[in-house]
Amino acid sequence: MSSITLFGAGSWGTALSVHLASAGRDVVLWARRPEVAEEIRRTSHNPTYLPELLIPSSVYITTDLKTAAGASDLWGMAVPSQQLRARAEHLRPHVHEDVQLVALSKGIENETLLTMSQVLDDVFESVPSSQIGALYGPSHAEEVAEGRPTAVVAAAPDKEEARRIQKVFMTERLRVYMNTDVLGVEIGGSAKNVLAIAAGIADGVSYGDNAKAALITRGLAEIRRLGQALGADPQTFSGLAGIGDLVVTCMSEHSRNRYLGEQISTGKSLDKVLNEMAMVAEGVRTTRSVYNLAKHHGVEMPITEAVHAILFDDKSPRKMVKRLMTRSAKHENWLPTTLEQ
Repeated sequence: MSSITLFGAGSWGTALSVHLASAGRDVVLWARRPEVAEEIRRTSHNPTYLPELLIPSSVYITTDLKTAAGASDLWGMAVPSQQLRARAEHLRPHVHEDVQLVALSKGIENETLLTMSQVLDDVFESVPSSQIGALYGPSHAEEVAEGRPTAVVAAAPDKEEARRIQKVFMTERLRVYMNTDVLGVEIGGSAKNVLAIAAGIADGVSYGDNAKAALITRGLAEIRRLGQALGADPQTFSGLAGIGDLVVTCMSEHSRNRYLGEQISTGKSLDKVLNEMAMVAEGVRTTRSVYNLAKHHGVEMPITEAVHAILFDDKSPRKMVKRLMTRSAKHENWLPTTLEQ
């Protein structure tokens, strides 16, 4: 299989379309807005996302869902997480049982607390669950678009289906590993955006490298606790969609969520920061979902709780850091009683 349809002409969909086309894949890129599609056709550039990136003529641009759906048996869903269900509903008349669905956006649906692959499974009832997976990992769109070496993980419930995803996406500059723990991959790759907001806040108030290292390490511990409570494999969080994605998102200048946290630390309101950003910071909506998932399953996630309080309850970052630092003393590898072996 060398063809793929990418739904969503944002930064990630655009970057992947260019990268895969350059590697010889047949790529169709679906754009929601006709004016964006026309501008790409006319100028070979995306006017809003990665505007400096040259999009080769071999990438076929369309706004027609039927055309995009019929072009390939592998669909990469790169629309923002909270819009995925609506887009999938529009696509449902064009689906067939042989299609393979790959979630590319990272997030957890607010209303249902479902991961992206679970949303696709919920909408596309005729597609076997084994054919629904995800591609996650430390992969900033800017660097993938430039052909910089990147490693990600392809996850699907069935090993052969994961291998199909791996085969399509793997190139000389995009190394793809396999994993059958889809839930763990998605929880790790989504919840890390919450921690990236925390990292940006820490950067903004100049807490330093010690605090950043502690935040990443203890943030990973609470993501792992949540994943285990949901039934994920703890080892997954030591991989690319766990520590790998967490480190790059908390450290990189490309991270939208880290940037958002940095802006919040200056005293700007969340609405003001979001209105000033051209791109989607998935971590804001994901914070609500992760917070509610943790409450529902009785999992203690103090950093996530602090970010939630700062974003939605107007709490002071400095006060929330003090609350984190003065919590009761614990063993480093503690787990809730329900998860202890």
